[in-house]
Amino acid sequence: MPAVPVDVVGIGNAIVDVFAQADDAFIAANGLNKGSMTLIDARRAEELYARMGPAREISGGSCANTMAGIAALGGKAAYIGKVRDDQLGQVFRHDIRSAGVRFDTPPAKDGPPTARSLIVVTPDAQRTMNTFLGACVNLGPEDVDETLVASAAITYLEGYLWDRDRAKQAFLAAARVAHAHKRKTSLTLSDPFCVDRHRDSFLKLVHEHIDILFANELEIESLYQVKRFDEALQAVRGHCEIAVLTRGPKGSVIVSGDEVHVIDPAPLSRLVDTTGAGDLYASGFLWALSRGFGLARCGRIASIAAAEVIQHYGARPEADLKALVREAVA
Repeated sequence: MPAVPVDVVGIGNAIVDVFAQADDAFIAANGLNKGSMTLIDARRAEELYARMGPAREISGGSCANTMAGIAALGGKAAYIGKVRDDQLGQVFRHDIRSAGVRFDTPPAKDGPPTARSLIVVTPDAQRTMNTFLGACVNLGPEDVDETLVASAAITYLEGYLWDRDRAKQAFLAAARVAHAHKRKTSLTLSDPFCVDRHRDSFLKLVHEHIDILFANELEIESLYQVKRFDEALQAVRGHCEIAVLTRGPKGSVIVSGDEVHVIDPAPLSRLVDTTGAGDLYASGFLWALSRGFGLARCGRIASIAAAEVIQHYGARPEADLKALVREAVA
């Protein structure tokens, strides 16, 4: 029986996010790298969790946040990611499904526990992430639901997952299925440290398999090893169908062939927590693109979604995104 068509299916690291607020003294006392993401082992995860204050747990991971944002906009989203058959795995499954995202990947019955990211948010809205990858790194090509990918208008791949060979095989398998059914593929570079580790293979992936690339300013400059954003913009032109380049408070730039759209950031009433800004930008852009909107309009909708999520704690929308988009782009 064919799968019900979806707008976007995401493939990424299935992680439970654990959020807590703390001050800079906590960051210093625990030797944390403020404002960045650090990979940690199981022992360090347990140690740091014991020291954190009251926390909130929610299904997370960059790609999962993007799929939840698409669902919040009224789109049909699905997710492929690996969890263990443990308590946090149950938290992830229940939470992402309750957000309206289809999630059918079977849990692992052995191996490492479900991944978790311990996120400390300081008063200046910076988030410091310490991530134990656990079960999610064992995702492989056998976990790719080919019928689901074939039914999706866009398959969205999370760069964080590109570390393991089996994950690379899963990405390539999904891209082949998508293109065989005349669907689009998309990739987020995720983080400059991912680009630094995998530059050559990322370039090959983008040039040969990706239609829509998401990158922030640092990531795209690192990918093409240039020092200026304008140089990176020119380098990426023509290497994929659409390049979506975010620049934080300077907005974003969307490049497609001869088209260049400079998108202003959406207005903010306050800045609370930058967690999920890029994830929700991708939500808005992919949702709008799957509906056939022009690139400039896709960018405006993406900026609205990103602005909403940084005005409160956590990486999932709290306001009615559908209403915000209707008001802004009607």
